[in-house]
Amino acid sequence: MGWNHHHGSFLELGLRAMVLRMPRLIGSTIRLARRADRQALLQVAAAEAGGGIAQAVGLVAVNRVLVQLLGHGETTERLTAAVPALVAVAVTAVVGALLKSVSTAGTGRLEPKVFRVATEEYLERVARVELAAVEDEEFHKLLDSAQWGAESARRMIRFCVSVITAAIALVAAAGVLTALHPALLPLLAMMTLPSAWSALTIARRRYVSFHTWVQHARAGQLLGRLLIDVQAAPEVRVHNIGPFLLRHFRTMAETGEREQTRLASLAARTGLVASGWTGLATVATYGVLGVLLWTGAMGLAVAGTAVIAIRTGSANLEALVVQLNYLYEESLFVADLGRLCQEADRRLIPDTGRPLPRRVDAVRFENVTFTYPGTTDSRPALEEVSVTIPTGKVVALVGNNGSGKSTLAKLLCGLYAPDAGRVLWDGVDAAEADRADLFDRVAVVTQDFYRWPFTARINVAIGRPEAPYDDDLLHAAAEYAGADETVSSLPRGWDTLLARGYKGGHQISGGQWQRLGIARARHRDARILVVDEPTSALDAEAEQRVFDRIQGLAAEGRTIVLITHRLHSVRHADTIYVLEHGRVAEHGTFEELMRPDADGPGLFRRMYLVQAEQYRVDGRTAALPAQQGHPAADPRS
Repeated sequence: MGWNHHHGSFLELGLRAMVLRMPRLIGSTIRLARRADRQALLQVAAAEAGGGIAQAVGLVAVNRVLVQLLGHGETTERLTAAVPALVAVAVTAVVGALLKSVSTAGTGRLEPKVFRVATEEYLERVARVELAAVEDEEFHKLLDSAQWGAESARRMIRFCVSVITAAIALVAAAGVLTALHPALLPLLAMMTLPSAWSALTIARRRYVSFHTWVQHARAGQLLGRLLIDVQAAPEVRVHNIGPFLLRHFRTMAETGEREQTRLASLAARTGLVASGWTGLATVATYGVLGVLLWTGAMGLAVAGTAVIAIRTGSANLEALVVQLNYLYEESLFVADLGRLCQEADRRLIPDTGRPLPRRVDAVRFENVTFTYPGTTDSRPALEEVSVTIPTGKVVALVGNNGSGKSTLAKLLCGLYAPDAGRVLWDGVDAAEADRADLFDRVAVVTQDFYRWPFTARINVAIGRPEAPYDDDLLHAAAEYAGADETVSSLPRGWDTLLARGYKGGHQISGGQWQRLGIARARHRDARILVVDEPTSALDAEAEQRVFDRIQGLAAEGRTIVLITHRLHSVRHADTIYVLEHGRVAEHGTFEELMRPDADGPGLFRRMYLVQAEQYRVDGRTAALPAQQGHPAADPRS
């Protein structure tokens, strides 16, 4: 609560500031519309200009009708003389209606296209920003607000058309009034200014309220979604969490209701004051008309035309102010979108950089220190870490939770740059490297990999989106990961939608998802495979098969970085790095780290023996389930 990024935008919510900014607002809307559909824009512009001309001609024709009807002579003669003017009034009315329809059709074409263009403008950028930006709370707040900007850009088309329509009609009415009597023009403005003040004041309060309460509203919506979330549903029921969530949802909703009630009360008071001033201005206007008639300064026909012009002009001026207010208000949300795009441009992943060597012998971390942006913990996630990852080898990263294993993997993948030290790909600093080239060298499968709400085919093929969905490659990847049985058991095989809640959607188990995730990483066919707890949801036999396949990849020349808590699975790693509190505590082969007299604190040996102890049966250490066929280490050695 209390957050905004608008640097005094609220202070600009005045009539004078709005009028001065109107050309820029309309210009920005026109630029968006031109990008979306130039032909539809020209159609709307021509229709609106023609409609304004038709309205001016219509008012002049009305004046001519009144002059003829209120003139001298027989009634029949006066009616006959008024017929041409009446025909002109009818024709202009029909033409105006037709042009209004043309404008409406053009606007209907423009609005969804402008929405698409505006949405793509920020989505395309946000998809390419650094991971640090995505995880930045302030960036997400700006993104929350900017998402309204695309819809506001859509509404701006309608409001902009309304503003132009009202402005043209007002100019037509003002021109007629000026021609009839110059004193009537300022009276027209007096009748509408109170309504303008009211609309601006109410809009300013609404906008300030939105930016004050945007995070509160977001949290309330989250609570509501949790009550119907499929993944949360079992725990909501078993643990009876529903009343807890509903109670907090109700509390937050009631708080929001009080804010809306406050705004409504203030709006009612403001509207009452404005209506009072408008009533006084209306009395004064018609009083002036009466005086002009009484003194003979204005004829009855002219007075009748003036009444019509005043009512038309007053309605159009009020519509202009209200629509301009809406346009200005929406433009502030569109400005949020613009600010997001500017911030995203500033934080984009660079498109250029030094190319990596075609063949990399090793990736080396040299005294790397890294702290997550925005963290309140003063201790770095990694501190002076030096690690070497040779090509074609299996390198294991082990350690307790929070030791820095996954952070090191993220730096290896180029998702972050170190605060100090370097990550070198055969002498090329990753901070200076072509990031697209770096990403192309790496495939990742993590414990919490994303489960895309697409078909099984896309869930595997999306690991290599630029490649065609070749069935042979997909089958090979699925067979490698043991996901071929999963795919064959699905109702529609590869084309089964894995998104429950949609028509034809199907739900699979966590272990089946994990096999698909491993298949996705295999299908990517990258030179470095980072696997972070890849088998947590698999049974023992499937887990062993996966580790055997991982070793096979290393034999093919690929580099494997294995992050796991299951220490029996790193027995055949070429090098094991043990991390503790963001530092490398010890490293070496399995045999070296398991020696009682090994250099270092013996962390790996101690952790391994603790895990091995869990498999003791009748005083003896049984073979670990995932180690069938491999001799288990004796804890006493």
